[in-house]
Amino acid sequence: MTDYVSGLDLFSIGIGPSSSHTVGPMRAARLFVEGVRDAGRLADVARVEVVLYGSLAATGLGHGTPSAVLAGLAGLDPETGDPAVVARMQEAVEAGGGIRLLGTHQIAFARGDLRMAPLTRIPRHPNAMGLEALDVAGDSIARDTFFSIGGGFVVRDGDDEHAVPAREAPLAFRDADDLLRLCDAEGLGIAELAWRNEVALHGEEAAGAGLDARWAAMEACVDTGLAASGVLPGWMKVPRRARQVAERLRLQEERAERYALSGTAVEQGQASSLLTSDLPAQWLQAYAMAVNEENAGGGRVVTAPTNGAAGIVPAVGYYAMRFHGATRASLARDYLLTAAAIGSLYKRNASISGAEAGCQGEVGSASSMAAGALTGLLGGTPRQVENAAEIAMEHHLGLTCDPVGGFVQVPCIERNAIAAGTAVAAARMALLGDGSHVVSLDTVIETMRQTGRDMADSYKETSRAGLAVNVVEC
Repeated sequence: MTDYVSGLDLFSIGIGPSSSHTVGPMRAARLFVEGVRDAGRLADVARVEVVLYGSLAATGLGHGTPSAVLAGLAGLDPETGDPAVVARMQEAVEAGGGIRLLGTHQIAFARGDLRMAPLTRIPRHPNAMGLEALDVAGDSIARDTFFSIGGGFVVRDGDDEHAVPAREAPLAFRDADDLLRLCDAEGLGIAELAWRNEVALHGEEAAGAGLDARWAAMEACVDTGLAASGVLPGWMKVPRRARQVAERLRLQEERAERYALSGTAVEQGQASSLLTSDLPAQWLQAYAMAVNEENAGGGRVVTAPTNGAAGIVPAVGYYAMRFHGATRASLARDYLLTAAAIGSLYKRNASISGAEAGCQGEVGSASSMAAGALTGLLGGTPRQVENAAEIAMEHHLGLTCDPVGGFVQVPCIERNAIAAGTAVAAARMALLGDGSHVVSLDTVIETMRQTGRDMADSYKETSRAGLAVNVVEC
């Protein structure tokens, strides 16, 4: 039986700005301390030393990694922890001179206890962190290495990456070709097949509640981002723009509606064109920007499949709800389940980690997921869904990850907006065809994996090339 990546794992509720650099390290730190506690040694711990390696160190400060690690040591969880508390954790620990492990055992913690080693790359994955618990004499109580492999997923050194948190499901699939064969054999759409697997893994009630919670969090993130204003953290002082864009679009809608009701024939024609074409596309971009501004500000987001690409799946779903009549129930089940099925192929057969594959692994995967999911939501066949997913990824191949200053802001926020548009365009193209095409989704996923392998490390979330070095800090 093939291991299956559950949609409830792929879409996890967490905090910004990064699933690999914030959510993953937070989970790893908590897992480490829980292991010490379970071994009965928590009371013996006097200090904990942490070393961030490779990409985690190179862009860790901009991604809030130190605060996330300390929050994890304190026992906070990405899904339930207060984002404001997590963001201030490093400052609070340094001011107080210590940290309460799992909220119960106080230890000293100095700035030197958390070190950065950006030029040291652990062979298994560029996002590595080492943790060691020491007693009062300085002797080691526990030592471990974790890898944050993208999307908030973490594995411990020695574990099988593909077995965590993959599970066994009755209709599991290895690749897209396998998925399509299963759909044919069972007479099911992709969402229906994925739903059967989720029910087998979690039970119908828990699966439904989990999916509902994830769509509700995505929708809330769009709404919150559209209402927020101000400047994002960091030296660039990037202003939030989604609210301003939304206000302008509302004014355009009001004007178009007035013209449609009482304007001249020419004005009525212009109004009709605006309401049916330009405005929906512009709103789509606003939705994506809203989510990624929330992420960049350290707010509550859903990995989809990562935080850096968190705006695309929610934006396309929100767009479908407003302009295509999609219901919340259909978005939580059909849309998210189809997206998760596609996303699981990228996680299994390539990578969703920007530090491993570049931004093609994050934004490209998300655009592919949204394209296929929208196609299915609008009545597309499984082969049309597969076609849409392939089209979207094909046009993200080679996309680098070069965040300026290590912040998930430039070019990340706008990149999500553009990729959301690509997803919708890919869905439209696929729906106009019959699902037959030259390049398969499996081929493009393998091509993405190879491209990521061949891409220079300086273009994979290290901020050592591209825009990251050509935008001068001032």
